[in-house]
Amino acid sequence: MSSGRSNNSQALRALKFTGSALSLVAMCVTALAALVLIIVPLLTGSQTYSVLTNSMAPKYAPGTFLVVKPTPADALQVGDVITYQIESGDPTVITHRIIGVGAGQSGERVFTTQGDNNDLADESPVQEVQIRGKLSYAVPYVGFIANGLGNSDRGAIAQWAAVGLLGYGIVLLVRGGLEKKRKGTEPDMDAMLLDLPPRSDAPAQGRNSALPRMHDDDASLLGDDPILHDCDHCDHEISARRAAGAVSVAV
Repeated sequence: MSSGRSNNSQALRALKFTGSALSLVAMCVTALAALVLIIVPLLTGSQTYSVLTNSMAPKYAPGTFLVVKPTPADALQVGDVITYQIESGDPTVITHRIIGVGAGQSGERVFTTQGDNNDLADESPVQEVQIRGKLSYAVPYVGFIANGLGNSDRGAIAQWAAVGLLGYGIVLLVRGGLEKKRKGTEPDMDAMLLDLPPRSDAPAQGRNSALPRMHDDDASLLGDDPILHDCDHCDHEISARRAAGAVSVAV
């Protein structure tokens, strides 16, 4: 097998390996994104938000994607990061950290909050009815994409995105399985090429140069038959003469 063919085979194998590695990475990233950004929030009933200001920077900088899980007020404590409505019933929310817990006029719990990047605490205490939930986890930069999708249809978009990501992951898994099965059943072309016999159009001296050539008519001289025949297609002539019971051969 020529070196050119060997180099092509190695390049093809390297290309296939690279493609398989990229497919595996894409599948892992897709599965992780679907799990963290869509599946877990849906299963836990959490809400997702995006940070728009620097009040919680640098840990929760603008563009951070927040997953906020509904949590009873009596389970909240100092140090928790909560998302709450500025006014009860108003969809506009703020995500700040609890720095104090107290009691209102009716005995209900109220919370004093402050942004990590702010010098002063928030002006008004937060009532239990205003709280949307406690921060479960955050993903940097993903909030920019969520902002681009908008807030009105984010739930429906998230569900369709989950289906799409899971479907893509399944396609990659099936594709990888089929590729492995195909590689296990297809013959090794390199081994087949190495086992091929010499080409029929190869020079004769390359194949049998070490063996003397014998013409069919020459073989009769080795036997008991004294009859010799002229050879029309060779460059020599054999003539038989009988003299005194002996055979002489002139070349």
